[in-house]
Amino acid sequence: MEKSVLTVFAPHESEKIIEKSRFLTYSEHVESEEEAKAFIAKIRKMHSLATHVCYAFISDKTGNLQRFSDDGEPQGTAGIPILEVLKAKKLYETAVAVVRYFGGIKLGAGGLVRAYSSSAAENLDGADIRVLEVCAERFIEVDYTGIDSVQKYISTHTCSLLSTDYGEKVRFRLALKKVEAEEFCTELVDYMQGRVKIEKGEEYYVPFKI
Repeated sequence: MEKSVLTVFAPHESEKIIEKSRFLTYSEHVESEEEAKAFIAKIRKMHSLATHVCYAFISDKTGNLQRFSDDGEPQGTAGIPILEVLKAKKLYETAVAVVRYFGGIKLGAGGLVRAYSSSAAENLDGADIRVLEVCAERFIEVDYTGIDSVQKYISTHTCSLLSTDYGEKVRFRLALKKVEAEEFCTELVDYMQGRVKIEKGEEYYVPFKI
């Protein structure tokens, strides 16, 4: 059964200084382990002189594909804290990389955990978070006399009009949240007094604003 999940929708970056060390954090939407690795490789290339590029990602919608790296920091002080932030915020298909330029002052294990977790948390607090919900397409077909009525109905409901084809009849292609599709169609048939034909289309995930 498909479930709704939260994800970072657009790339986001942030920066903070802790005890003279510079922490730059990047987050991005990824849909596979390959995309997550490509994201990490991109950050490494951008910061080839950085002391550490630590990261964590959950690259699927179920939470099964999780990876992290301390990248030379003491074990357990960077990658896992970043991953725990992702879990705490219930984010999926999201990768976070924290780049550190060492400033000369050692932070200790506890300080590192706080530095990496706070860098990740602050970045994600500022990111564009969307909810991925299963979308169901529906094709609505009416006579030309029913165009205005269908358009009025569509305008008062949460859906996206993807296209309108004008042939022998008028055919609207809509995207609806799957959980709302059945009720939407039942009420539309009542509203049009049966003068409408509805067909099912594809289903896929769509990011909606929270």
